[in-house]
Amino acid sequence: MFKIITDSTADLPKEYLQEHDLGCMPVSYILDGVTYGRDKELDWKMFYKMMREEGKMPTTSQINPAEAKEYFESYMKKDREILYLAFSSGLSGTCGNIRMAADEIMEEHSDVKIIVVDSLGASMGEGLFVHKAVKMRDAGKSMEETAEWLEKHVLNFTHVFTVDDLFHLYRGGRVSRTAAVLGTMISIKPKLHVDNEGHLILIGKVRGRKKSLSALVDYMEEKMGSWADENRDDYVFISHGDVLEDAEYVRDLIRERFGFRNFMINHIGPTIGAHSGPGTIALFFMGESR
Repeated sequence: MFKIITDSTADLPKEYLQEHDLGCMPVSYILDGVTYGRDKELDWKMFYKMMREEGKMPTTSQINPAEAKEYFESYMKKDREILYLAFSSGLSGTCGNIRMAADEIMEEHSDVKIIVVDSLGASMGEGLFVHKAVKMRDAGKSMEETAEWLEKHVLNFTHVFTVDDLFHLYRGGRVSRTAAVLGTMISIKPKLHVDNEGHLILIGKVRGRKKSLSALVDYMEEKMGSWADENRDDYVFISHGDVLEDAEYVRDLIRERFGFRNFMINHIGPTIGAHSGPGTIALFFMGESR
């Protein structure tokens, strides 16, 4: 059986990683002058508290090829077939660096095979990508079959989210300062998605928090198409920036409107949360298109 590895930007619960024997390469971030992620961890609740109450602004860094190579080598005594499911290349250089490390290892070790698949996704959208791979592996599919299916269907992994504070998007260059100021004054909430190239794109604006949460479910209705009819038992993933009640509200709307039964809800980890901020709600599902 092949090994599946992803990175911490997939925002999967630790229990899920352990239950399914998954590797998870940490992506570092810096907060208040301290680097976290690899050798040092910060409780995610404290992370959001520092952003909310103390105004701390974290920064992130990508995984470099040397780090990736070292991480792969830690598995190679036991695992000679590795499927790596990577954070969107449209949002970070991490995927390219991991590919470089994988190529170098395979040149040095002819009996090792590493396939790197770009999820073109983030947070639990990347996590849903991993979940599909786990299901295929556990059903007896080969690494090549699994990678081929994921690459074929990568654009069916649909992402949509809203943020509570436009200033975090301004910091990341997603909206102008004027839009951030005016939007905050009149309670404008953006609707964003991850496009076919894995980039973060603003696709709409809604006035008021509850309407912005309902707009996520409206987008799901618009996009899921035949996937809903064929996969009513499929999983829907929801991630949140320390606003569990809002995540559960979105789950309940989906359950009532479409009849889905299986959900995974988890917090957005610090690496993604550094850019989206507290109050973010993100919804991930299988759809006809992004």
